[in-house]
Amino acid sequence: MAHIALVTLVVRDYDEALSFYTGALGFELVEDTDRGDGSRWVVVRPRGTEGTGLLLARAKDGAQAASVGAQTGGRVGFFLHTEDFAGDHARMTAAGVRFLEEPRHEVYGSVAVFEDLYGNRWDLLQPA
Repeated sequence: MAHIALVTLVVRDYDEALSFYTGALGFELVEDTDRGDGSRWVVVRPRGTEGTGLLLARAKDGAQAASVGAQTGGRVGFFLHTEDFAGDHARMTAAGVRFLEEPRHEVYGSVAVFEDLYGNRWDLLQPA
């Protein structure tokens, strides 16, 4: 198998999620297709990459809605690599992204945990 193409992220609303991921995080919109049943196929990924994307899937029922923001049980579940940690950290902070800690410089690289608009935890990481 070549690679993981998409990871589903359950969201409350397509447009608010798109605003956060394309605005605050700077991701690019890859696809936004109306599926004809009130749902959409919405894919974003870090700008300039061809790798794994996020499928932003609106919660369809109470069980799915309950998982919004808690898809990984409160653990960091997503790892966003960067080649410019300081620049991306400053840009994201200015865009209103909530970092849960000050940047740390570990043996494996520079890292800081942040939350998306729903509370899912991410690492912004520049590997050493």
